[in-house]
Amino acid sequence: MGRTFFWLGLVLAFSVCPAFAEKSADFFKSYQQYNDAGKAFLDKIDPKTGAIDLAEGVHLDLKDKFYFLNKEDTTSVLTEAWDNPPGAASEALGMIFPAKYDPIAENNWGIELRWEKIGYVDDSEAASIDYNELLRNMQADTLSGNDQRAKDGFQPVTLVGWASPPVYDAVNKRLHWAKELQFGDDSIHTLNYDVRFLGREGVFVMSYIATVEQLPEIKQSLDEVLGLAVFNPGKKYVDFRPGVDTVAAVGIGGLIAGKLAAKAGLLAVGLIALKKFGIFLLIPLAGLWRFIRGNRTTS
Repeated sequence: MGRTFFWLGLVLAFSVCPAFAEKSADFFKSYQQYNDAGKAFLDKIDPKTGAIDLAEGVHLDLKDKFYFLNKEDTTSVLTEAWDNPPGAASEALGMIFPAKYDPIAENNWGIELRWEKIGYVDDSEAASIDYNELLRNMQADTLSGNDQRAKDGFQPVTLVGWASPPVYDAVNKRLHWAKELQFGDDSIHTLNYDVRFLGREGVFVMSYIATVEQLPEIKQSLDEVLGLAVFNPGKKYVDFRPGVDTVAAVGIGGLIAGKLAAKAGLLAVGLIALKKFGIFLLIPLAGLWRFIRGNRTTS
C-alpha cells in the first residue's frame, strides 16, 4: 500500500500522572484483530487512564472510561491515521478516546485537547447572541478561506450548519456546540463538536472529531465528558482579578466563530476543522480491512 508508520520526535509539553498505563497489546481488546501494520501502529502509542494533569492547571479524571494519548501519539493519529495536514496537532496537548475504541477502529471517535491562553473571556454577551446570524457569518468565512486551502493543497471545506446549536452554561462556565462539515465531495460528513471550559487565564478546549452519523453517541457522552475536566484552585474563572489579569479580545460569540484562529491564519490551512477517517478509509474498499485486519481476510 506504500504507507509506512514512523516515529515522530516531538516533545511532551505537559506533565502526566502516569497512574494507569498499559501496553497497547494488553489495553486494546481489538489488538489481535489487526495485521502487522495495524499492530505496529498501536504498539507505538501509550494509552493512559486515571488522573492526568495538563499544563495551565487543568486536571482530568478519566477513571477507566477514557484513555489519554500525549502530543506525540496524537500527532500520529491525526496525521498518519486520519490524514490531516502535517501541522494539525501543533497546538494539541493530546487526545482522549472512549476506552471501548482503539484510535484506528472503523467506528471510533476522539477528542482533541488544547489550551488557549487568551485571557479571561467576558461572558456578558452570551444571552444576547443570535446564533443563526453567527452561523451565516461563519459559513461565509469558511467559504472565503477555500481559495487559500486549494493553494496549500487541501480540500475545500463546507460548513453545512449546526449539528447541535451552541449552549452556554453560565453557572459552570462551559460552552459547547457542534458543526457539520464536508471536506471536498466526501459523502461522509465530519462532525466537530466543540467544548470550552472558561478559566481565569484562558480556555481549555475539547474538540470531538467524529462523523455526523455518530452524533447520537456523542450527545450521549457529553454529560460525562463535561465532568472530566476542572481547573485547579487559582486558575478558575472565579479567580479572575480585574485590573491585574488579561482580558480576552473575544467573547462567547468570538469563541464559537473561531475569530482568534482566523486572525492567526488557521482557517486558511484548515487546522481548526480536523478530519476523521483518513489513510485507512482512503484505501480502496476492497483492500481496506485486508490492509488493517489482515487476520480476517486472505489475499
